[in-house]
Amino acid sequence: MSLAIVHSRALDGLAAPEVTVEVHLANGLPSVTLVGLADTEVKEARERVRAALASSGLEFPHNKRITVNLAPADLPKESGRFDLPIALGILAASGQIDAAALDAFEFAGELSLAGELRPVHGALAMALAVRGPASRRTLVLPQVSADEAALVEGLEIRAAAHLLDVVAALQPGEAARPLQRVATRARAAPPLPLDLLDVKGQSGAKRALEIAAAGGHSVLMVGPPGTGKSMLAQRFAGLLPPLTEREALESAAVQSLAGLFSLERWGQRVLRAPHHSASSAALVGGGSSPRPGEISLAHHGVLFLDELPEFPRAALEALREPLESGRITVSRAARQAEFPARFQLLAAMNPCPCGHHGDPRRACRCTPDLIARYQGRLSGPLLDRIDLQVEVPSVPAEALVGAADGEPSAQVALRVARARALARERQGCANAQLAGAALDAHAAADPAAMRFLHSAAARLGWSARSYHRVLRIARSIADLAGTGGAALQVAHVAEAIQYRRVLSVG
Repeated sequence: MSLAIVHSRALDGLAAPEVTVEVHLANGLPSVTLVGLADTEVKEARERVRAALASSGLEFPHNKRITVNLAPADLPKESGRFDLPIALGILAASGQIDAAALDAFEFAGELSLAGELRPVHGALAMALAVRGPASRRTLVLPQVSADEAALVEGLEIRAAAHLLDVVAALQPGEAARPLQRVATRARAAPPLPLDLLDVKGQSGAKRALEIAAAGGHSVLMVGPPGTGKSMLAQRFAGLLPPLTEREALESAAVQSLAGLFSLERWGQRVLRAPHHSASSAALVGGGSSPRPGEISLAHHGVLFLDELPEFPRAALEALREPLESGRITVSRAARQAEFPARFQLLAAMNPCPCGHHGDPRRACRCTPDLIARYQGRLSGPLLDRIDLQVEVPSVPAEALVGAADGEPSAQVALRVARARALARERQGCANAQLAGAALDAHAAADPAAMRFLHSAAARLGWSARSYHRVLRIARSIADLAGTGGAALQVAHVAEAIQYRRVLSVG
């Protein structure tokens, strides 16, 4: 009878709690029993491990009763990440590797039938957890996953291509051959972003995007087809300041959970643009084993929803809480998973079903009732949570053949970076996140501006949320003007009010 213990990690949302893989060998009827709330993929490890050991020339104890326990028992385990820890536990329990050496490492990796190691999802989340103050172990991963985890500084990571590489490193004494150490990767230079100069005209929409970038605000663009709404959205990420190291790691960790992370896109803001047929679960996350949705995959990036009224009503309503809180909790009967969702929402829509309501060049064929029903697909509470609503009108033909107008993205991005720096120095967060006493302190207006704002709020029937959003927008406008912590002026408030009047939120 023998027992071996191997350390690994499960995935629970963006967290990676530690899992202890206990392998017990005893006399009795030959069998392999796997316990510990394992899903089907984990249970199939029995056959993958058996074949991998045989293909690698290692001994599988066929005449023993093998019990594999994944502790803690109440934590769901999924995917093939436990193949390598289970294989090592069997080898240690049968005396083929040094069991005492296992305690210095944490392992994760899926095994092929030939013993090769395949990458696993969530390598960055694992690395962030292993780097924590409670752990001092070395992380051993397949090569591709190790390159991904190496983005986390202050952590020793070893890479292996085959099960035999790990076995050789766990031999006793001088017979051990250390695994390849993976160095922390340097950030690659991002590609040049798409330029705002490519969009002819639309100075009002470009100004709204600049304000949104400066304050972290959400935007709804309303206009006929072909006026440049999608082009503007695709260029918005180029106006945002570079990600900090912490933001880049958080964004990459969520991408890694979904198997979408690419080393070439490290440190770049994500633009997610789901089709309007996306379900509520696709947007906010879900599944029996909860996975991040589009709003989490856009964490610290941009979520672009084109043809907004065409999205299912339930999917749009599910965005309301994450827009406010920056997080989403996916609840199931057996478990809960929390994912970050601090995204910037950009949305676009036509003003009516035919798209030409208000277009001076083409007649709209929709009745007033049809227009009202179309715009009514967006609920008042959702519209109330979208900071800026801007009209994107048709561009005259002569403007389309003329020279580019406006400013390049790089020039606008400099102003945005200065405004963000002002806000960060003043209050430690973007203006869109101001609330409560911080909003009162940092978005105070002079008496004339307050009188003007109160008059507009009463005349337009704003909710308290709309009132406070106008103050946040005005604060961003003032920051772009370089006024710092000075009181908001009438001009700042007046411009902010214009961005709350395109669609009714009543």
